[in-house]
Amino acid sequence: MAGGGTTLEYTPTWVVALVCSVIVSISFAVERFLHRAGKHFQKNDQKQLFGALQKIKEELMLLGFISLLLSVSQSKIAKICISKGLSEKFLPCKKPKVDKSLKDSSHFQFSFTARHLLAEDSTAGDYCSQKGKAPLMSVSALHELHIFIFVLAVAHIIFCLLTIIFGTMKIMQWRKWEDQVLEKDYDADQVIQKKKFTAVQEHEFIRGRFLGVGKADACFGWMHSFMKQFLGSVNESDYITMRLGFITTHCKTNPKFNFHKYLMRALNSDFKKVVGISWYLWVFVVLFLLLNIAAWHIYFWIAFIPLILLLAVGTKLEHIITDLAHEVAEKHIAVEGDLVVRPSDDLFWFKSPRLVLFLIHFILFQNSFELAFIFFIFVEYGFDSCIMGQVKFIIPRLVIGVLVQLLCSYSTLPLYALVTQMGSSYKGAIFNEQTQQQIVGWAKMAKKGVKKGSSHAGTSHGGSPNPLATPSPRSIQLQSLLGKGSSQQNHHSESEGKPEIVQAD
Repeated sequence: MAGGGTTLEYTPTWVVALVCSVIVSISFAVERFLHRAGKHFQKNDQKQLFGALQKIKEELMLLGFISLLLSVSQSKIAKICISKGLSEKFLPCKKPKVDKSLKDSSHFQFSFTARHLLAEDSTAGDYCSQKGKAPLMSVSALHELHIFIFVLAVAHIIFCLLTIIFGTMKIMQWRKWEDQVLEKDYDADQVIQKKKFTAVQEHEFIRGRFLGVGKADACFGWMHSFMKQFLGSVNESDYITMRLGFITTHCKTNPKFNFHKYLMRALNSDFKKVVGISWYLWVFVVLFLLLNIAAWHIYFWIAFIPLILLLAVGTKLEHIITDLAHEVAEKHIAVEGDLVVRPSDDLFWFKSPRLVLFLIHFILFQNSFELAFIFFIFVEYGFDSCIMGQVKFIIPRLVIGVLVQLLCSYSTLPLYALVTQMGSSYKGAIFNEQTQQQIVGWAKMAKKGVKKGSSHAGTSHGGSPNPLATPSPRSIQLQSLLGKGSSQQNHHSESEGKPEIVQAD
């Protein structure tokens, strides 16, 4: 490694020991922190948050594998040679024609440059130059790519945590509304049988959401929904009305069901899906790294993608609440009992409430990608880097990134937690942790009984099938509910004979 610096053979032992101790200590401290956090979640029966922590550990393990793979293969990748003409196409920065000073090497280039940050660059350059070619990627560029992937993953985890924390703080403000409802002296028979009439147009929920009938009113309704997400996205009448609609549809026999605790459990369950980086998100990263071509300003334009999607999702969620009000106001002048809205998957895009979670996941990752890229370029190359672009491109990107983070935390995520309960299905979080474990154990025992019964029936000769070994539709449905996170409304109707499984906590 001539000219590449001092190797371990000639490095003082105290330096090696000191650096190794610091790295190991930091790694051990992070591992202990994650371990204690997991113990805390398990002790407090916060299985959803524990699952999210496991997801974070999986992402860190993936980062470790990527790091190991890049470290082991970087010298071999640097010795892969390509033609010089091909190495000068699709560059993120234009090469200067004359000046090849040290400033040129400060840019993030995937082609071979005159300055070598590591000794392998010189070796790979000499190896390929002898063939009249250029390295596929220099070792210094591989090292920088390695750092960027790490920064991206850590930024995504941090921004997801901030989003969930701020969103949870917003949802916790709704607890006072839940307590006010639960403090009322409910009698189940009176709730179902009492004769009370409500004037629809005088109801606070209808007065705040019903804007009239007609095309002009429909357009105004969308504009109202767009503005509503910025100013008081959910008020008390919205919460209480949708709470009553959910309880009336899914747990009618338990009017004192704690809807707020259910929202928190459902949000924690969804969090472990959001915090992960799925394969299609990595495809997205590769695509935009490919399109990062000089003078295209691709990172300026993609900064608008999460903002546009977030505004569209927030407007749609607000408009679903408006649709619930219109459905009642257009059909009734007065209703018997309390005003009840009817949850339905038809209110959502493609009849899929889960699509909203997918879009929020994509928005958070894209925003993390944008802010992580700006931070990486600023630290690695400085504010004047050609990749960073002009100030007129940088400032809007930073403003959009902060706006998306705040709006998603304080408005869109709480809206998602509440409005997606207005689908035809309910989530597995409707059961508390103890009940979920009991149902899962019951379903597994039922499946084992089915397998044993079917094998016994296959070996018997001319015997009639055992009715006790027949598959239980209810056990299969409940296991599907807890495994996939949702269950159809008709599944609940089959279990109405056991109302005790829907806890009021």
